[in-house]
Order: sequence, then C-alpha cells, then structure tokens
Amino acid sequence: MKKILSLMIISCLFMTGCSVGMAMSGKKEPQLGAVRTGATRGEVELQLGHPVEAHEENGRRVDIYEYEIGNEPSAGRAIGHGVMDVLTLGLWEVAGTPIEGMQGEKKRLAVTYDDKDIVTHVGSVAPPRKQQQPQNEGSGASAGASL
Repeated sequence: MKKILSLMIISCLFMTGCSVGMAMSGKKEPQLGAVRTGATRGEVELQLGHPVEAHEENGRRVDIYEYEIGNEPSAGRAIGHGVMDVLTLGLWEVAGTPIEGMQGEKKRLAVTYDDKDIVTHVGSVAPPRKQQQPQNEGSGASAGASL
C-alpha cells in the first residue's frame, strides 16, 4: 500500500508544472508603433523577429511577419495554476494545460520595403480561410423551398 501511495505522489509531482511553465513562458507583445512607414528593416525585425514569408510584388520586397498578442508571461497565472495543482494533487493539469494552450492570438502583418530596406507600406494579412465543402444539390432542403 505504501508503494502505491508513493508512486501516486511521485507521478503527481511529475504531472504538475505544464500549465505553470506555459504561463511563465509566454511571449511579450511587440511594440507595433515601431512598425511604421519610414522605419528600417532592423527596427521592424527587432519587434517582430524574422519574417515567416517573403516575396516580391511590383519590384518591392514584401515580408510577412507573425506575432502573438494576449500571451505575455504571467506570474499570477502561474501561481494560480500551481495552487490548483497542489489542491487537486495534479488533476488540475487536465484543465489547466489546455487553458494555457489557448492563450493568445496569432496575427500576421505584411510589410513592404523599398530597395534601401525602408518600410513603405504596412498592412494586416487575413488568415487563410477554411475551404467550404460543396453542397450536393439533391440532398437536404433548398433555401427557397417551403414546408
């Protein structure tokens, strides 16, 4: 009986910490005010990191950057997850880890540069749309049919 109890306690200790670690390791939001017309590529990449895509349009370079908002590191969230882990003997991780995994929202930004790597245009990029399945004409009720 002591061995089983010891194994349960040790396994609970190993299970805890995922949500705590995720809450502490978020990303700081970029200062988007630095991404403006007239800024240099270095200033943009200091805030947004390296581009995820790059292509050329009308002889100008267009870089696509991804950044995340709403997922800054939080000691408060980490402490809350830690307390819940202790109170539930690690069972909180079943709920806490998915909650932390859904924190933040990814955004995309298109930045156009001239030949001297100076920003000439900044615009948001829409996320890719989900493709809709074509509807079969023979199945289901049509929009104009009356019952």
